[in-house]
Amino acid sequence: MASEDERKRALDDIRENIARYGHHVYMVIDDVTPRFAYTIGLSESVGAELILAGAVFYMKDDVLEIIDAIASELKAVHERRTFEVTGQGSFSLRQAHATWTAEFILGAFDYYQKQDIQALQIVPDDAHWTLDIPDMTAPWSATAEPVWRWLHEPWTFPVPKDSTAVTDLATLQGEPVTEAARWEEDYRELFAGCGPDVPKDEQRVVALGMLVAADPSLAAVMNLEVGAGLWRDGHSEWHPWGKKQTNV
Repeated sequence: MASEDERKRALDDIRENIARYGHHVYMVIDDVTPRFAYTIGLSESVGAELILAGAVFYMKDDVLEIIDAIASELKAVHERRTFEVTGQGSFSLRQAHATWTAEFILGAFDYYQKQDIQALQIVPDDAHWTLDIPDMTAPWSATAEPVWRWLHEPWTFPVPKDSTAVTDLATLQGEPVTEAARWEEDYRELFAGCGPDVPKDEQRVVALGMLVAADPSLAAVMNLEVGAGLWRDGHSEWHPWGKKQTNV
């Protein structure tokens, strides 16, 4: 719980950014749900805030660049709904349902002291789509958007809920994990192919719970011992690698 002094400093920062830039960007990085970012202040000029939920294809600085670029163009033409951001792809905006905004733009609710703030979801093009991007036009649903289920459901797996895994963009864009390993106590790798062949710029660190929620068959990796691995073809049965030696 933030102290009153911390809350006052945060509100002062928001107020200053809105006065200087026309909006403030708030990024939320949680242990178990995907990252998301949203604006505070745009509703004053365009009637709605912006949300970029998930989209782990993009790094933190990319997210800020995308939101700022779209916000700038939206201020010029309020009705605009499609955008091109140089080097980042194309994006569209769609109305976010109240059940999503109730979870995502808490800072805006707090800043304005009201709950009827509209929000538009920023949706990347197909080339930059990842499985953590929800359809926020429909009411929140753990069935429809399983990677976001931990917003409302208790953690049920036999590992800490802040467990993470290194994975690749292929997995995050819907291909099945075919190789899984646990090299250290809190370090797992889940790749849609051969791990050593995945370029660094295609690797991402994500919540393990997000991957298992998207593909329940990955629950098998929860029980891996350190130094052990599994492989499979597509969504077929898992096979053990056997233990491997790790450097000490």
